[in-house]
Amino acid sequence: MGKGEHNTRIGVNLNQNLNTAPLPTQHRLPTLSEIKVKLPAHCFRPTVVQSMSYVIKDIIFVVAAGLLMYQIENLFKYGFLFFPIYWYIQGTLYTSLFVLGHDCGHGSFSFYPLLNDIVGTILHTWILAPYYTWKLTHNKHHKNTNNIDKDEVFYPQRGETYRPSFKDDLLFWLPGLGWFYYLLCGYSPRSINHFNPFEALFYNKNSVGVCLSLVSYIGMCYLMYAYAISFGVINLLTYHLIPVFIFACYMVIITMLHHTEIDVPWYGDSEWNNVKGQLSTVDRDYGHVHSIIHSIGTHQIHHLFTKVPHYYLEEATEHFRKAFPDLVRINEESVLASFARMFRIFMKQRAIEQDVRVFTYSPDKTDNKKKTS
Repeated sequence: MGKGEHNTRIGVNLNQNLNTAPLPTQHRLPTLSEIKVKLPAHCFRPTVVQSMSYVIKDIIFVVAAGLLMYQIENLFKYGFLFFPIYWYIQGTLYTSLFVLGHDCGHGSFSFYPLLNDIVGTILHTWILAPYYTWKLTHNKHHKNTNNIDKDEVFYPQRGETYRPSFKDDLLFWLPGLGWFYYLLCGYSPRSINHFNPFEALFYNKNSVGVCLSLVSYIGMCYLMYAYAISFGVINLLTYHLIPVFIFACYMVIITMLHHTEIDVPWYGDSEWNNVKGQLSTVDRDYGHVHSIIHSIGTHQIHHLFTKVPHYYLEEATEHFRKAFPDLVRINEESVLASFARMFRIFMKQRAIEQDVRVFTYSPDKTDNKKKTS
């Protein structure tokens, strides 16, 4: 189900299976300009035709999956047994829609801001993601990647104490709950409500975009209500809402694993700079869904240069790895195994002291956490 020539997978030496060692410090890190000149210039030039072709193909796949499941359910006595397969497929396709909207939010979908926002709003609203407000918080994340004191989510928490809880176990088994909680409340202690247009980040110059996006969201909620009245709540749940929850699970797993791994540093604000932060991200392989979700696991280049559209991420990454092999972070462990391993480490070790300036997670117990000051 690959969707285009630019999603060709990069061959990676198996010796780089877990290349997440600290970046070299004996030499000056390159500037973004020095990295950019090593990448093909066309990787920074999205086209409307190419970007829209992915939107059209993804919509066709989503519609086809829903119609096929409807036929199976109605033609076969035990057709309902295929719903779990449908949920996985449709949830994966919903994630691909999100990634296209994510390109819109970064301006890597096209050179036309209005087109980007229209397409992004439509795609994200369908899967119950508030496009414009999430776009703003996500861009804030990119401006503060792996900054303990300013990042948006999954950052180590100063002055906290780890206490095992039922909530941790619930989030491990149902990670999608974390996505909806983040939309409503943010990530402690930097709380934010993505549905409140009066949040400081959303107000003033962003008010029009935020309000139009939220009005679209309300409209989607009304459409779901009308659908449930006509076809039943169970029908809405099985055909749409459960795939939305699967997408939400993808979001939590992907977001955490992009920035959470053994020996990947988090910096206090006094130690952080843009290049160090963007390089503290991890490329991961998502197996048979990697190209379906538009290579979003190819993440270092995306963080270094958000204007690279998804269909050039693999190509740009190949050039980056050849030019700067010492800066590459790759983890080819299976994604679910990585999530199971790192979620528990994250929960146990994320509480740090107030004066920590550089922090990394360790495979050891909490009292063996690596800290430097």
